[in-house]
Amino acid sequence: MITKEQKTAVIEANKRAENDTGSPEVQIAILSERINQLTEHLKVHSGDKHSRLGMYKMIGKRRALLDYLQRKDIERYRAIIAKLGIRK
Repeated sequence: MITKEQKTAVIEANKRAENDTGSPEVQIAILSERINQLTEHLKVHSGDKHSRLGMYKMIGKRRALLDYLQRKDIERYRAIIAKLGIRK
């Protein structure tokens, strides 16, 4: 579970404007942080199927946001991919 302090730090690192909390970049970064934490949890608790399903849903939502950003502004898409290290 992502704490309030962690979420605030992620928003601060990825916001585009002063009061930005809902841009695709911020949403993608928050989802990526949650996915990374769940990945670590699932390495220890491999039988936790409910959390795995939730993680898959988050991955799908992040994928949809990335697709949207790629259609709308390819430079912002490339910047967030590079910043978060999503693509290998």
